[in-house]
Amino acid sequence: MSKDKLGLNTICTHVGEVKDEQFKGAVSPMYLSSSYQFLDVDVKRYPRYFNTPNQEFLSKKIAALEHTEAAMIFGSGMAAISTMFLAFLKQGDHLVVQNTLYGGTVNFIKEEFPKYGIEYTFTNGYSIEDFEAAIQPNTTLIHIETPSNPLMTITDIKAVAQLGKSKSIFTSIDNTFASPVNQNPIDMGIDMVMHSATKYFGGHSDICAGAVASSAVHIERIWNVGKNLGGSLSDMTVWMLERSMKTLGLRVKAQTKNAMKLAKWLDKHPKIAKVYYPGLKSHPEYKLAKSQMKGFGAMLSFELIEGLESHAFQNALQLIKSSMSLAGVESTMLSPHLTSHSLLTQTERDAIGISDQLIRFSVGIESIKDLKHDIDKALSQI
Repeated sequence: MSKDKLGLNTICTHVGEVKDEQFKGAVSPMYLSSSYQFLDVDVKRYPRYFNTPNQEFLSKKIAALEHTEAAMIFGSGMAAISTMFLAFLKQGDHLVVQNTLYGGTVNFIKEEFPKYGIEYTFTNGYSIEDFEAAIQPNTTLIHIETPSNPLMTITDIKAVAQLGKSKSIFTSIDNTFASPVNQNPIDMGIDMVMHSATKYFGGHSDICAGAVASSAVHIERIWNVGKNLGGSLSDMTVWMLERSMKTLGLRVKAQTKNAMKLAKWLDKHPKIAKVYYPGLKSHPEYKLAKSQMKGFGAMLSFELIEGLESHAFQNALQLIKSSMSLAGVESTMLSPHLTSHSLLTQTERDAIGISDQLIRFSVGIESIKDLKHDIDKALSQI
């Protein structure tokens, strides 16, 4: 059966398996060799070339999930996005980039692009008019992130893709927060999709990886840069990632269901000032999110009412972990101003609405009553 006709959980479970031809094991064998034969073979395999057996086959799973021809995996999400940027931007080129964006990406652009002579413009907002206004004659790429980290803003994917195509500009998206379970940007016209595979792809807070999915032509261009930068990952990590992705659909759907319930509950809580979640009808882009997402995701953020200290609240939690990353099966919270956006200045954070009171909530698979109880108890103690 064609992989295009397979269901989500079937793709997660079976596409991209390495067949154990010798012992007929139920799971992919792990190939830890860093050296392969080069004579009389069709493919010259080398870990830095992203084509060891485990690397090659896992990429097929990611491509199938994102509805693309090809994909690549990297040592981290930043390795993935930086390689993608440098494959499509050169000296004298210009990047239009969304202003509400992961802090690490913002820092990479500001710190590294001047060294390469690459120009960039951060949009004033995230409407299609903001993107159009930022385009210059030498614009080569438009990059977006939706839902965005950490305020869950929603960008019109189709409109950005159409804008890019109308002006022969490439488009890319960070699809980490949605995951391919909840959103497939390629189907809406975007050229390249990247992920921090550390997050939902891994899902168990024990893997660091990244991914880019696109057409075969675009992936070839990214590969040519990637093999020089050396951002590959070990086959042990690749094997663990393929194992984890078998439950991607089950995990993300359960987490998304929990997030919807918690967002509604927090929105009515007397000690919560504001909730940011695209699944709430009060969210300014609720209708847009509903039109381009299959589910609203398992990430949300909120602000406590004035007078309540966010650090004290997180320290009072017993079940929900205060943790740096996100998207594990366990629920976690963090303060973006101290973690994901700590590299931005206070002025930069204020400009995009990231206050010291903002808390990002990655919802896990725990019982909803237990999560509510933990939050309620912590709030009562501060």
